[in-house]
Amino acid sequence: MRTLVVGGGGREHALVWKLSQSPKVEALFCAPGNGGIGDIATCVDLEATDVEGLLDLARKERIGLVVVGPESALSAGIVDVFESKGISIFGPRAAGARMETSKIYSKELMERQGIPTAPFKVFEALEEAQRHVRALKPPYVVKADGLCAGKGAYVVKESSEGEKAVKELLADSLFGEAGSRILVEQFLNGIEVSYLAFTDGQSILPMLPSQDHKALLDNDLGPNTGGMGAYTPVPFLDKPMEEEINAAIMQKTVTALRNEGVTYKGVLYAGLMMEGRKPFVLEFNARFGDPETQPILFKMESDLLPILTSCAEGRLDRAGGIAWKGGVSVCVVLASGGYPERPEKGKVIRGLDEVRREKDVFVFHAGTKKVGKEYYTSGGRVLGVTAVGETYRDAIRKVYSAVSCISFEGMQFRKDVGAKALALQSGGGSP
Repeated sequence: MRTLVVGGGGREHALVWKLSQSPKVEALFCAPGNGGIGDIATCVDLEATDVEGLLDLARKERIGLVVVGPESALSAGIVDVFESKGISIFGPRAAGARMETSKIYSKELMERQGIPTAPFKVFEALEEAQRHVRALKPPYVVKADGLCAGKGAYVVKESSEGEKAVKELLADSLFGEAGSRILVEQFLNGIEVSYLAFTDGQSILPMLPSQDHKALLDNDLGPNTGGMGAYTPVPFLDKPMEEEINAAIMQKTVTALRNEGVTYKGVLYAGLMMEGRKPFVLEFNARFGDPETQPILFKMESDLLPILTSCAEGRLDRAGGIAWKGGVSVCVVLASGGYPERPEKGKVIRGLDEVRREKDVFVFHAGTKKVGKEYYTSGGRVLGVTAVGETYRDAIRKVYSAVSCISFEGMQFRKDVGAKALALQSGGGSP
């Protein structure tokens, strides 16, 4: 099958890497791709939101399956257009992508359908929202309704922070239209888990649970980012807990969407807070996570292509299960100097050849470009160094050994990715 992956980050490199191993993939394209993706697929200089350009590419190259990475393409309606033209595509239509593009839509669906999430209120008027937050005792959370590149959520720990957050969103229009409506919701305290599942709109097929590291600095300090690392599996999640997540959240959400007229196909990603053994939804995403996809797919034994085509064709119940490698997978993101506010670009990357000789390690490219034989930084998150080990300590040792081989000017990364797993495994902080 001739296959096209839409996007150009670390998640898309992981998808291309995994699909390249399928004996059923005849040719592999990526748009726009990046320096690392270009080593294993044909990159085409088209933005992920250029739906008409991507449609022309798919027709010209006789693409049998399109796999959509970023939420920007999903919200632009790429799936609606391709399906209307009879081209098989993996991902939800724009109506399903609203689970990510509108937090209010998602929360109201959960409220209607009894899916566990924090209590909340919706506001559009500044004065009404400020009266509400003045009456609240911190901590609580203020969120913009729309997409804000991971920056539209405020955890309010002091009363003055709440009024400031509301003003920035509703009065100052810090995030434009995305913040013209807001949520104020109860703060949930526990352990965060990323839980992803494939779905064809009827059935679900869960992936391994993982844990993201959103803050820039060690110990969850500094500004929020798109994600500075992730690991899988999560030590304290046992089988009964996963069964509850699947039944009470993942399957229930897919069924609820279908009952409300939305056949949701693709990946449903639940950002969960585990309070004790009870899961609550913090938010939904409508696509593969980044960087969670890197360690998850690095641990996957099964051929990815049949799973994706089964989702797109509505026959996931006949796809069988997923086989996984044993042990633990850890991904550490290497970011540019100045990230996340003003990432530096154009810095030469050294040491990649040395890492290629490492066993059980792979470097997924995110913000890179290749000129001749050299790779250069071209974005905020540059590389996702990923390793598999028998234990958490083994995987962490392997991944940081590989990280030590790589350098570029201004490089920054967290040095504690996976440390939470060690603490949870030893009982520190485990429910």
